[in-house]
Amino acid sequence: MDEFVLQTRGLTKRFGRKIVVNNLNLNIKKGDIYGFIGPNGAGKTTVMKVILGLLFANSGEVSLFGEPQNIRNLKRVGSLIESPGLYGNCTAYENMKRFSILEGGTDTEIHELLELVGLKEAAYKKAKTFSLGMKQRLGIAIALLGNPEFLILDEPVNGLDPMGMKDVRDIILRINKEKGVTFFISSHLLGELEKISTVYGIIRYGVLAEEITAEELAEKCGRSIILACNDPQKASEIITTQMEIPQVTVNETSGKLNIVTDISRSAEINSKLVKAGIEVSELGIISTSYEDYFLQKMGPVNV
Repeated sequence: MDEFVLQTRGLTKRFGRKIVVNNLNLNIKKGDIYGFIGPNGAGKTTVMKVILGLLFANSGEVSLFGEPQNIRNLKRVGSLIESPGLYGNCTAYENMKRFSILEGGTDTEIHELLELVGLKEAAYKKAKTFSLGMKQRLGIAIALLGNPEFLILDEPVNGLDPMGMKDVRDIILRINKEKGVTFFISSHLLGELEKISTVYGIIRYGVLAEEITAEELAEKCGRSIILACNDPQKASEIITTQMEIPQVTVNETSGKLNIVTDISRSAEINSKLVKAGIEVSELGIISTSYEDYFLQKMGPVNV
């Protein structure tokens, strides 16, 4: 049985008359790296703040570790929302020490976490001298104090250069693998989430458009065969029943068939249809990019 770290049911948040989060149902399983993707203003940060108890929902439920959100289970959650609130005149170690007082952390834990995020050599340098990437890494280290099981990161690579993005990405993968920490990561940068996410939640205007695993997404965005002929319905029936290819759809506007199968079968499909008396006028290969798929899902919606 799947163990859920986070579930929301009917989660709704308004600011005045504006609905920012609308009837949201999230499902994050233990061990997931859940990529929460949507354009700026889609409601990602608001959702995270409600989950962390920083904002109150107007309606709906939040469940953490299989029970209603409460102070006890929130202690099992670490977070970095928007940007790390660091003390610029304090060193990385001193920043960690200040926050560790709240979590009951030890010096040993502090140094282990600084090493984990690649700041061992910068432990006694002042935070105000850090690059943006170093500040983000220090923020993640702070979020890991108290050994949380679930880490919520809001746009952790926003504004970073390519090397900084890679550093943060590698840290997330390492923590997930070595410590078994479940991640809930928001971003509007598909290219970064694509490299680490095991599951995606696509949000548009506060509405969850889709939850989809990385495997399901790869299958949907795979290459497929496009075919035009004089009898698309008959062709669809032949391909589905006689060739045992179940994923065949007919475009209502163009009448073309979209056949999701190994593209090496294109010649076989053509031959089969011609022998059945069907005139094939077009046969080609198409592929849907991740970007195209997400842009389609993040299109206009009525709320």
